[in-house]
Amino acid sequence: MTDTKKRALLQAAALAAAVAGLAACSKQETPAPAPAPAPAAAQAPAPAPAPQKLKVAFAYVGPVGDGGWTFAHDNARKAVQQEFGDKIETSFVEKVPESADAERVMRDMVAQGNKLIFGTTFGYMEPMLKVAADHKDVKFEHATGYKTAENLRTYDSRTYEGAYMAGVIAGSMTKTNTLGVVGSVPIPEVVRNINSFTLGAQSVNPKVKTRVVWVGDWFNPPKETEAATSLINGGADVLMQNTDSSAVLQTAEKMGKRAFGWDSDMSSYGPKAHLGSAIINWTPYYKKAIGDALNNTWSTGQSWWGVKEGAIDFVSVAADVPDAAKQQLEKVKAGLKDGTLQIWKGPIADNSGKEILAKDAVADDKFLGGINFYVKGVEGKVPGGEKK
Repeated sequence: MTDTKKRALLQAAALAAAVAGLAACSKQETPAPAPAPAPAAAQAPAPAPAPQKLKVAFAYVGPVGDGGWTFAHDNARKAVQQEFGDKIETSFVEKVPESADAERVMRDMVAQGNKLIFGTTFGYMEPMLKVAADHKDVKFEHATGYKTAENLRTYDSRTYEGAYMAGVIAGSMTKTNTLGVVGSVPIPEVVRNINSFTLGAQSVNPKVKTRVVWVGDWFNPPKETEAATSLINGGADVLMQNTDSSAVLQTAEKMGKRAFGWDSDMSSYGPKAHLGSAIINWTPYYKKAIGDALNNTWSTGQSWWGVKEGAIDFVSVAADVPDAAKQQLEKVKAGLKDGTLQIWKGPIADNSGKEILAKDAVADDKFLGGINFYVKGVEGKVPGGEKK
C-alpha cells in the first residue's frame, strides 16, 4: 500500500472519530419527572386563628384596699376573670378622680384595646359620655348614673335595701335610741340610704332618731374618723356609714360603740363593734354584662339590682344580736327577695311632718331616684351635693 493511500485511510478514520465525539457531546439527559402533588385532602389544614380575647377595663374612684366600695367592685372583677377564663382579659386603674382625669384614663383604656369599659362612680358620667361618643366600637358601663347612649348603659345596686336591714339591727341594739350616719356627699343615693336605715330602725323601735355628719368625700379616713367621733360624742351608740373606708367601724371599736360594715364584710376591722355588714355583690351583673358583650347581645339601657338578683345582702351578724332581731332580718331578706316587702310604702312623712307617700302608696324607681329630703326621725336638713 502506498503512503498516499495510508494517509487517506488515517484521515478518514480521524474524521469518523471526530464526528462520533461531536455526536456524543451533543446528547442531553432527560430529567426525571417531578412527583405528582399530593391530593388536596391529604394536605394538613392551616391552623385556625386563636379567638381574640375581649379586653375589659375598670376605672375605680378609690384604692382597691381590702374593704368598701372599690374593694367590692374588684372582687367582682376577679370573679368574672375566673368565670370566663381566657375569653377575657381584665385590668383596672384605681384612684381615678371624678374630674378631667377620668376622661384621660378612659381614652387611654380605649387606646390599649379595651372594648368594654366600666366606670364605677357617678362623677364619671360626663367624661364617659364624651369618650363613648368618640368610640362607637367600644361598649361603656356606668355605675350609678342615669344618662345613656347607644354604646353606654348604666347599672346600680339597691344599697338602700342593705341600709334598711342594718337599721333593723340598729333599732334592736341601740340603748340611747340615737343612731349616727357618716355621709359622703348629699345626693339622692346617699340620702335614700340614710332614710332607709332610719325606716328599718323605726320598724322595730319607733323611738329611734338619726343624726348625720357629712364629710364631702367618698374615701377620706381622717374625716370619717372625725365625723364618727363627733356622732358618738353627741350620743349616738350605733353608727352606719355611706363612705368607703373602715374608719367609722374602727372608731366605734376604739370608743366602745357599735357599727356596721358597708359595701363589703368589714368584721375584721372591729370585731367587738361590728354588728353586721351590708354588702354589694357586683358579680351577677358583671357576668351578665360581659356575657352580653361576648355573645353580641349587648344593648344600651339601665339596670338596678338588689336582694332579688343577688346583688345586695347583709352578712356576719354579731353573736349578741337578739334572736328576735335575727329572725326579723331573715323575714326582711325573704320579703325583698320575693317582692312582698316594700321598704318605701306609705304612709311616710318627711322630718317636717309633710306627707311624702300616702297610706299604701309604693314609691317607684323615679321617686326613689330623686329623694332629696329626710324622713321623720332624721335630724337636720339635706345640704346640696353631687351624686356618686
